[in-house]
Amino acid sequence: MKDVGSRIVKSIPLGSRIEVCDNSGAKIIKVFSVRGHKTVKSRFPAAGVSDFINASVIKGKPGMRKQVVQAIIVRQKKEYRRPDGTRIKFSDNAAVILKDDKGNPKGTMFKGPIAKEVVTRWPAIGKIAKVVV
Repeated sequence: MKDVGSRIVKSIPLGSRIEVCDNSGAKIIKVFSVRGHKTVKSRFPAAGVSDFINASVIKGKPGMRKQVVQAIIVRQKKEYRRPDGTRIKFSDNAAVILKDDKGNPKGTMFKGPIAKEVVTRWPAIGKIAKVVV
């Protein structure tokens, strides 16, 4: 897992419901932990673009519901700044479900654009992505 050059604002706290933008069978997931996130006492952990999260499936196919899944955040509404000075934000929060810890996605196609920071950190997602912003 490579380091992302930009300082991404962590705007998706625990308990957030996020849309899934792949064809894995889940539609909406609920974040319950952020992997590798360290914070001060009494502060909720939060996730941003290209963060690895654990979530439970709230809405989707009957076989997928109530399962614990691992996912990567690929879009967020809150804008963040890239090292070249540009600011970027998306129209929604979205995630991609993984099938293992190495970052291989479960779905075979993604709906909508995917942030460049995700592709640099998780190359397996970049191979499937059609639109990278």
